[in-house]
Amino acid sequence: MTGIPIRTATSDGILEVILDRPKANAIDLKTSRLMGETFAAFRDDPALRVAIITGAGEKFFCPGWDLKAATEGDAVDGDYGVGGFGGLQELRDLNKPVIAAVNGICCGGGLEWALSADIILAAEHATFALPEIRSGTVADAASIKLPKRIPYHIAMEMLLTGRWLDAEEAHRWGFVNRIVPANRLIGAARDLARLIASGPPLVYATIKEIVRNAEDSTFQDTMNRIAKRQLATVDILYGSEDNLEGPRAFVEKRDPVWRGK
Repeated sequence: MTGIPIRTATSDGILEVILDRPKANAIDLKTSRLMGETFAAFRDDPALRVAIITGAGEKFFCPGWDLKAATEGDAVDGDYGVGGFGGLQELRDLNKPVIAAVNGICCGGGLEWALSADIILAAEHATFALPEIRSGTVADAASIKLPKRIPYHIAMEMLLTGRWLDAEEAHRWGFVNRIVPANRLIGAARDLARLIASGPPLVYATIKEIVRNAEDSTFQDTMNRIAKRQLATVDILYGSEDNLEGPRAFVEKRDPVWRGK
């Protein structure tokens, strides 16, 4: 396999990451490590506020793990790099919004990659599955995430049978936000990214940290940590210029100018 497996572009605080690894956009260890470096750089760059992830072409978003690479020496428990498989699902302190634009087949680790995003848009022809059961392995991240995102019995059916869902069913169960005609998918993702990028980045960071913290805590424990400013993003937000900018802009009857500080 030759060429660079991902392409990136930046504009107005938005990073686009396009997985471009013919023929099917499968991810091997080298690609996963590069993806991790890319998303870590996005996390750490204050000029970037939102990311869009998608696949090249019209057929595949991502089928996940490259089974051919696995037969050629890539160990399934090998070094995926920072952020784990696909660079997103285990990336620490990623406090910026990520939008997945699912442009086709999205299965296995590719579905886990999409589930690592905060918002999922899907083309009308997109399809979803967890076929690991047929390969004698486990969809580990999906086994953790999916039963929390959609009804338990639907998640278990996907995990235990590997059956496919079309975009309409994925939307019905709630893990796809919106279905978009294929020729409008990336435009819709960019429109959404621009809307989010125009908002307060410190608030977005706080939302993401609160949501992560709440996964492993009770409601009251999380509320107490917020009230005591024990979450780093909360402490930064409450002491920031942006925290005053919203009320000031309201009083002055103008649009707020968010500076991220």
